[in-house]
Amino acid sequence: MTINQKNSSEYVGPKLGGFATKLSWYARQKMFDLLMALANPSGDTTVLDVGVTSDRREDCNFFEKLYPYPHKITAVGMEDAAFLEQEYPGLKYVRSNGLTLPFPDKSFDLVVSFAVIEHVGNRVQQKTFVRELCRVGKTCCITTPNRWFPVEFHTAVPLIHWLPPSSFRAVLRLLGNNFFAQEENLNLLSEKDVLQMLPAEAKIDTKHFRLLGLISNLLFYVKNPRRSNKPDF
Repeated sequence: MTINQKNSSEYVGPKLGGFATKLSWYARQKMFDLLMALANPSGDTTVLDVGVTSDRREDCNFFEKLYPYPHKITAVGMEDAAFLEQEYPGLKYVRSNGLTLPFPDKSFDLVVSFAVIEHVGNRVQQKTFVRELCRVGKTCCITTPNRWFPVEFHTAVPLIHWLPPSSFRAVLRLLGNNFFAQEENLNLLSEKDVLQMLPAEAKIDTKHFRLLGLISNLLFYVKNPRRSNKPDF
């Protein structure tokens, strides 16, 4: 595993205060710009976006809004987001679980997944998710909030997410936030956690997005080898 770490633009998660939507949209634009600089896609680049949503807020499905070649996108989600095919002619929507993507190995030039991995379940499921992205993509871009940022963006609560996960979830239940207290809905990761899930043979650029000088979000740009990531038998 080859790792190149660099700091990058400031980024904030989706749930910080009442002005979250506009701030989140601004931040996602900066993240998109970084991805475009890294990937340098063309009108021939095939793209898979894993984790689209039925939510139509301004900051949702931002990649489809910003990408200049939406007709080259295959969008995957567990919710009904078929409306994307009407909004972006040529885009193909596939309703599927990200743990078992219905595509052949290395069938996309670029696979992107923005702030999804923290919502797919336990560590084993998260690793399976990462390996599926890397299996179907020649290059992958994966982002997630940094567990060690002082404020947890989904709940807007500071510091308690630094507790052991079982204690963090217990406090959330006491606060009445039963949804995010469930591991399948929120399982935060550090940079080290994600790096341990990525293929050992891949080349990885890790980008840091900062808020108030602290690393708030992480982007992993993964160049996979040409061969499949499946084990040899």
